[in-house]
Amino acid sequence: MKKVLKYSLFVATCLLLTFCDSDSSDTGSPNSEGVGQGGSMAVFIIKGNYLYTVDHQDLHVFQISNTANPVKVNKVTIGRNIETIYSFNDLMFMGSRNGMFIYDVSNPESPKYLSDAQHFTACDPVVANDQFAYVTLHSNTSCGNNLNTLMVYDIANVKNPQLIHQRNLTYPRGLAIYENYLIVCDDELKIFDTTNPAEPVLVKSVNYKFKDIVIYNNILYAFGEQKVTQFKWNAGDFLTLTAISDITY
Repeated sequence: MKKVLKYSLFVATCLLLTFCDSDSSDTGSPNSEGVGQGGSMAVFIIKGNYLYTVDHQDLHVFQISNTANPVKVNKVTIGRNIETIYSFNDLMFMGSRNGMFIYDVSNPESPKYLSDAQHFTACDPVVANDQFAYVTLHSNTSCGNNLNTLMVYDIANVKNPQLIHQRNLTYPRGLAIYENYLIVCDDELKIFDTTNPAEPVLVKSVNYKFKDIVIYNNILYAFGEQKVTQFKWNAGDFLTLTAISDITY
């Protein structure tokens, strides 16, 4: 079993490393240098020489300086129903069916609890920058409740996140940040201007339905049920976002 786990982690590491931004030239990505570019619904992420993974209740830390032989160095119990993980600078955000958890990973082998924000039971991906965290809640047969919402938290005081905005959506799932825009996978691909994060303004909808998105090197990769679509935009004008290719699988 350990050999299977090591092999799986090695493959996952290689896949994520293909999305690493070695020179931090992608101004749209809020992640810092050396972080694997996963989506908001990812269950593992690379940060420097470490791979972080989540299961239903724990955060697992692996040292991967030797990618062929990752070494597990820690396991931290977060809570129940953990679903997603997202990294920004020295912060790690875990989304669960019951809330958002924030950990400090400035000591990469010893994640330290900072705070959490609880909500009604629903599936919960999260993305963040240095001041705000954006959470989508959606309901289905496994997550329960009839809750389909975008929530915005002020995390200027990361030990005390404050809910500053909440709005109903149709069925929001993955999301991403690009400059002053928040992109949400809902019944359409929706783009919000977050110049005022307390009042995001819907400025564009694209008639595509996706589960999650990743922005890397000025390309937006959108992942559907059986399709990956690439979008590009004109320099300096994200609202010119246009599909350029589809890959079915």
